[in-house]
Amino acid sequence: MTYIPFTVKMTEDQITDKLKSLYGTEFTTADIKAFCSMNDIHYNTVTRKLQKYKVSKGKWNLEVTQEAVEKIEKTFNAPSADVTERNLVPDVDNTFVPFGGFKDVKSIIKSKQFYPAFITGLSGNGKTFSVEQACAQLNRELIRVNITIETDEDDLIGGFRLVDGNTVWHNGPVIESLERGAVLLLDEIDLASNKILCLQSILEGKGVFLKKIGRWVKPAAGFNVIATANTKGKGSEDGRFIGTNVLNEAFLERFPVTFEQSYPSIKTEEKMLTLHGASVNVSDEKFIKKLVDWADIIRKTFYDGGIEEIISTRRLVHIVRAYSIFKDKAKAIQVCTNRFDDDTKQSFMELYDKVDAEVNFETNESVE
Repeated sequence: MTYIPFTVKMTEDQITDKLKSLYGTEFTTADIKAFCSMNDIHYNTVTRKLQKYKVSKGKWNLEVTQEAVEKIEKTFNAPSADVTERNLVPDVDNTFVPFGGFKDVKSIIKSKQFYPAFITGLSGNGKTFSVEQACAQLNRELIRVNITIETDEDDLIGGFRLVDGNTVWHNGPVIESLERGAVLLLDEIDLASNKILCLQSILEGKGVFLKKIGRWVKPAAGFNVIATANTKGKGSEDGRFIGTNVLNEAFLERFPVTFEQSYPSIKTEEKMLTLHGASVNVSDEKFIKKLVDWADIIRKTFYDGGIEEIISTRRLVHIVRAYSIFKDKAKAIQVCTNRFDDDTKQSFMELYDKVDAEVNFETNESVE
């Protein structure tokens, strides 16, 4: 009896079913060669039957046919005018006062080198604002992503979306930043889960392979990644920042530099509040100075372990704006410290009463 090679009998469906059972829906040249060896089939015979599933050199995907790839590529290469024409350069804010590591962060962005940076510091001390204003001053595009525990690859890289009844590929903020050569700001990175490990290759400056559409995206000139966090990615032992997570060590190691940002000096903070006050028609320099002195005493007590709460620069700005609305200093301070527990709020208000004798909380009805 003449031996008939199994190749003749194996149909396209049989080949795809066997490959899927062995390697899943995605496989490579090495997988097919191993399959051919196991089944005594010629490599060229198999690849001819799989031609419509080939998505790139040496890669096949049973769920994405060549026809689908070409359609997606067409959509991918023709981004909407809404994205391409949008100016992503932040506006210059005249209330911004540079301090801390701002000069160094600006130098990194100005160099247009790929050099990821990690900025850590207590809440409300201007970490995100400083990156935005560095980009604004340098006329550089910035794409900001607020990270949460739910942030995953689809949120960051992109995915298929239903548009007018059609399924089309939409870039995520990471891909948009890569292609535009923009600065990618990962805000509150320490809230993330291990789902952000999809950024590993991107943090090496190598770009990313979009496996769903079989396309490799390389970073354009000027692309960079900056992350901000309240912790250093090691979690919060004191419980102040509940929800922060311990980040993967290999992920953190991909940030060459870390800037530790503290609150601004007294003079710098006075200048900040003066500018913010001017923007809302508040020009009470004495009140601003008292606020800054009050916050400085609280912070020193906090660092010494005397209290568990702190007044941030952001909180001081809130008070100035509240004063511009209510025209009442005591009420402005009171409503902006209501977020603290009763004991902390009372101690803060009593301390301010000692710093500024002109403000009397007892006569303010809202306190009662």
